[in-house]
Amino acid sequence: MSKVQTRLVNDQISETKQILETKSLTRQFGPLIAVDNFSTGIRNGEIFGLVGPNGAGKTTVIKMLTTLLQPTAGNAWVGGYDIVHNPAQVRRIIGYVPQLLSADGSLTAFENLLIFAKLYHIPRAERGKRIREALAFMGLADVANKMVREYSGGMIRRLEIAESMLHRPKVLFLDEPTVGLDPVARKMVWDHIQQLRSDFGTTILLTTHYMEEADTLCNRVAIMHFGKVAAIGTPSELKASVGEGATLDDVFVHYSGYEVDSGGNYRDISRTRRTARRLG
Repeated sequence: MSKVQTRLVNDQISETKQILETKSLTRQFGPLIAVDNFSTGIRNGEIFGLVGPNGAGKTTVIKMLTTLLQPTAGNAWVGGYDIVHNPAQVRRIIGYVPQLLSADGSLTAFENLLIFAKLYHIPRAERGKRIREALAFMGLADVANKMVREYSGGMIRRLEIAESMLHRPKVLFLDEPTVGLDPVARKMVWDHIQQLRSDFGTTILLTTHYMEEADTLCNRVAIMHFGKVAAIGTPSELKASVGEGATLDDVFVHYSGYEVDSGGNYRDISRTRRTARRLG
């Protein structure tokens, strides 16, 4: 996408209404406050990034917004539906790709998608067409009948995104969508995420540890630190807030107090390597 096209898309987004809103969203686990008064709004058609060190609360936010976890306090609305009082309605209009592997390696891509089509109650007469369209869109049509265990990591991620998009959700949640992928596979997933927004107007909320990923994909970024939003804005605004010539890496360090490549603790490293190994 050219700079002019990107600017036009950003201008269009700025004029559209919010499709997701959170107000003082909070989640506490015993004495630990994982998410503390998280308040923001995401506009229709926006790619919004949550960035922060491990334990900052990013995945907890996503789990609450996808109705997998009840908030301790506060609330949120997705597509106008209350996540606490209308969880079934919320689930009908969202897609979710978790960090851990969700595709079944013992099935083909077509068979995986067929299961999801049934779970999403897509009419029988439409299933085949929807599946073929999803596979073609994600560049998997030629390997539709190949066992998923033979796929590369990037192919598996694209299949999982295809699964989450079958019912044409208004909002797509991606939790660390490129963790464990090599740079080539990561770039391919980026291209498809951007295409989802440009072709279908899908609103996307993603978490990431990669500052380049946030800078490349996101219209706006929120940096989380100890469960709170430390800063929020466009990548350009955030970089300007730190100083001339600053990178998003500098922004991350400035607002979170962490080095970008801190490595994490034993549990973090084990989880990342496990995910990378399962993705091939």
